[in-house]
Amino acid sequence: MKKIQLLAFLFVFSLAFSQTDFKLKVSGDVLQPLEFTMADLSKMPHKNASLKDKDGNTHIYSGVALQDILAKAGVPSGKEMHGENLSKYLLVKCTDGYQVLFSLAELDSSIADKNIIIADTVDGKPLPVAKGPLRIIAEGEKKPARSSYQVATLIIGKVNK
Repeated sequence: MKKIQLLAFLFVFSLAFSQTDFKLKVSGDVLQPLEFTMADLSKMPHKNASLKDKDGNTHIYSGVALQDILAKAGVPSGKEMHGENLSKYLLVKCTDGYQVLFSLAELDSSIADKNIIIADTVDGKPLPVAKGPLRIIAEGEKKPARSSYQVATLIIGKVNK
């Protein structure tokens, strides 16, 4: 029994340790590829987004607006959202292999009123180790399928002709 407890402790410890070295990567068709540490993200302005869990309970997440992160990487927005920039997309990759896709247009506040954040807390507490350290929250979507856990990489791509 003690071996199982020790293995469980080591697993949780290794997850927690790996989160202290964690970096959110922004790459692809960007002016400035970036890596954000958790400390970097904690210094950026935070906003809230709500999301219902599978039992119908509403939780309040807090994190950095996705648009703010993309702006730091030089991703087109505002008046630049025309022509070929309308065919660009964001691929969100998670450490568990899950991936979700957003069009850049739907993320831009000059086109759509979506509240999408990269959350680091839920209900005032850090995300659980097994589900963090970051989660993308797409507030207002009928299904939370794109509100993914363990976000690690944001890749900007464009549709080829």
